[in-house]
Amino acid sequence: MNIIKIGVACIFLMLGVACKSSQSIVANGKIDTKLTAKQLIRENGKRDAKFNTLQAKVKIDIIDGLKESSYTINLRMERDKTIWLNATLGLARAMITPDRVQFYDKINDQYFDGDYKLLSDLLGVELNFDKVQSLLIGESLYNLKDDTYVISNDETSYILQPKNQNALLELFLLFNPSHFKMDSQQLLQPLKKRFLQIDYTGYQEVEKQILPQTVKIIAVEDSEELNVLMEYKSVTVNEEVRFPFKIPSGFEEIIL
Repeated sequence: MNIIKIGVACIFLMLGVACKSSQSIVANGKIDTKLTAKQLIRENGKRDAKFNTLQAKVKIDIIDGLKESSYTINLRMERDKTIWLNATLGLARAMITPDRVQFYDKINDQYFDGDYKLLSDLLGVELNFDKVQSLLIGESLYNLKDDTYVISNDETSYILQPKNQNALLELFLLFNPSHFKMDSQQLLQPLKKRFLQIDYTGYQEVEKQILPQTVKIIAVEDSEELNVLMEYKSVTVNEEVRFPFKIPSGFEEIIL
């Protein structure tokens, strides 16, 4: 995987939400076959993450075809405003705001300063700041109040899907019966042969909030597949944070 793909993958996959006193959640709830779609959406909404700022170290394993890479990234975040990422020794740094996506790497002396097209192209889904943030903290990419959903279930999860699926973009959302947070969100674009799956494989309780602990992301386009595994460590919330970011002079701009 080249440095551009690594940088973009890290931008997406860095948000750890926890604290030093976090406790892993054992999910052993049972499916209630009488639960309605509206009740599920209501229960899920009650558990939306609530924090102002966040700091973390995140361990990431990236598998791109036959290539495997591991990284540890420092993350800082201000809710709804900024996501900031810094690789070991400052070799790469990224900053995302609602209007802008920026990153640079000192290995190749390159930088990117633009909009969300690069991120959207990587995962095959049109993205903005709100969607990136929701993806990373275990919330739906789409506002569940903006559509009508039907509910079903398998042996371990409740499944929501739009009553009228879009033929260009099919959406499936899986929720855990123990805490009503997401087990998975899956987006399929059959005509473009694209598939995105975000699995929240572990949660933790932090200051009475239920937040992701481990995440697996699979992005497929035609025969190419990108896998990212994340583990969030050394995380604190609601502390003062800074976002230093300056593109070094003399770097070459990445033009899409």
